[in-house]
Amino acid sequence: MKAGLLFVAGIAAAAAHPHRHQHPVKRQATDVNVVTVIDTVTAVEPSVIVSGQPPPAYSSSDAAPAPSSAPSSTPTPTSSSAPGADFSGYTLSYSPYNSDNSCKSQDQVNSDFNVISGYGMIRIYGTDCDQTATVLTAVKAKGMKLFAGVYDVNNVNAEVQQIVNAANGDWSNFHTVSIGNEGINNGAYSVDQVVSAIGTARSTLQAAGYTGNVVTVDTFVAMIANPELCQASDYAAANCHPFFDGGVSAEDAGQFVLGQAQRVSEACGGKDTMITETGWPSDGETNGKAVPSQDNQVAAVNSIRTAFSNNVVLFSAFNDKWKQNNPSTFGAEQYWGIYGDAP
Repeated sequence: MKAGLLFVAGIAAAAAHPHRHQHPVKRQATDVNVVTVIDTVTAVEPSVIVSGQPPPAYSSSDAAPAPSSAPSSTPTPTSSSAPGADFSGYTLSYSPYNSDNSCKSQDQVNSDFNVISGYGMIRIYGTDCDQTATVLTAVKAKGMKLFAGVYDVNNVNAEVQQIVNAANGDWSNFHTVSIGNEGINNGAYSVDQVVSAIGTARSTLQAAGYTGNVVTVDTFVAMIANPELCQASDYAAANCHPFFDGGVSAEDAGQFVLGQAQRVSEACGGKDTMITETGWPSDGETNGKAVPSQDNQVAAVNSIRTAFSNNVVLFSAFNDKWKQNNPSTFGAEQYWGIYGDAP
């Protein structure tokens, strides 16, 4: 089985994770910690099983061997080489915003999807800019699945209704609907608020004919500290970004994420675990062993793909020039795009 989960630091503490990633909901000014990549992990007794073997425990202080680089015949996901690689088993996060923070049109979204069409699923974070409808149109045209999202837990009824309206009775391309993203890690909501919102959303979605997954997404630290989040979800959905740990090099990114995925699965009683964000920036400031560069982005994504053959959400499709940096983002907030700048 495969596991996926990438986020900052291998800490078991209940304190908020130091990861600082602003999320792609244009109309939200809140500083949200986020990193994107998805991988599904199935735990057995309760342990993640990868390639038939349970992975060893891993932390940033361990001298774990770096995964070997992918062979040259399998291009890594960079703006120049990614189009030739097979990413059909992976999910990619996507934000439909222009660099000036305006909403992308349907034609612009379609153009973006001509570049990223090789993925099996696309993750979005909210419903602003009518993005559920525009991205769903592009997803259907490319034969992909959609990981839709409600961004504001306090506005769950209205956002779920927008998703229902976009589906218009056809849920065949929907895989998951997430309720919130890192709201516990950021201190935006209480666990009770999020759990209640999941229940509200699930009831409304089921009444509209949806039978797929409903989850909340948070950092692996928040998920481990608050197993009620995964208990209320159809699977454990956790973000994991090795870059923000400071003790993990690009070559070790996959092993770091794999180790955190195992911890989440164990904390959630062996529940299936999906890594809903993970990646590496191509530019910015160095954070300990984590050095942002195009070469290291390639190395990190190769490492993640070596650890996970599928079921992981890679963060992110394109550089998000609409985002703003702060002291906690190491000047890298705009440079997580696997395919560079949007066309």
